[in-house]
Amino acid sequence: MKSAFLRRGGDAPVSPRKTVTGSSAATPILDWKHPRVLGFTAEIRDVGAGAERAFLITAHRFIAARVRPVYALNETQPASTTLGLERGSCSQRLALLEAVARGYGIATRVRGLLVDGRFWHPRFPRLRALIPRQVVLAWPEFLLGDQWVPVSELYGDLGTLQVGGRFTNTGGETLFDAIARTAVDWDGSTCSSCDLSGHVLTDLGYFDSRDDLFGKHGQTLCLPIRIPADLMMSR
Repeated sequence: MKSAFLRRGGDAPVSPRKTVTGSSAATPILDWKHPRVLGFTAEIRDVGAGAERAFLITAHRFIAARVRPVYALNETQPASTTLGLERGSCSQRLALLEAVARGYGIATRVRGLLVDGRFWHPRFPRLRALIPRQVVLAWPEFLLGDQWVPVSELYGDLGTLQVGGRFTNTGGETLFDAIARTAVDWDGSTCSSCDLSGHVLTDLGYFDSRDDLFGKHGQTLCLPIRIPADLMMSR
């Protein structure tokens, strides 16, 4: 995939920002009207009712506890399926968080990032051959009041979170889990230990939904390759 925004010579990636209003509408991926997701949202609401940020933090904790992390490659999997399987990749669990947010009336959008596949090598040292060279990552943002808040700042600003130490992408902690503890900094705005900007090949800009992002840029792997790779990696 070629892009005018590909970083060159170590320069910081350009962020092609445009006016993206986001939405709270259901989509094929963010299918919050599915009975399974509606029930899950109601369960979270019973515990985390009140301020929108508090609700999202409660939702994040519920998903972390309920949905087991795996490495999976189907970016268009509906949130209801992820919830039913009780397992999902970072992207699939983030999609579930977005679906729950939309079901609560919070608009969401995503920032598309093309990330170097070597970012995941420390997690899978024996399976590096199965990891794509480039991974399209949908990084959610939530409209809280009149401000768009990235999922990485759900628990606080990056400057405060950076004291939690760096995300190593090893062991049991995933990106989805790390945002509760430390700064996940794709722009290099914090300390060097939390700076993940060196793994970003291209900033693809903002999209009203992850459906739009993957509709325009496609999934990381084509279907014939994705199915067997997904079966192997999801274990």
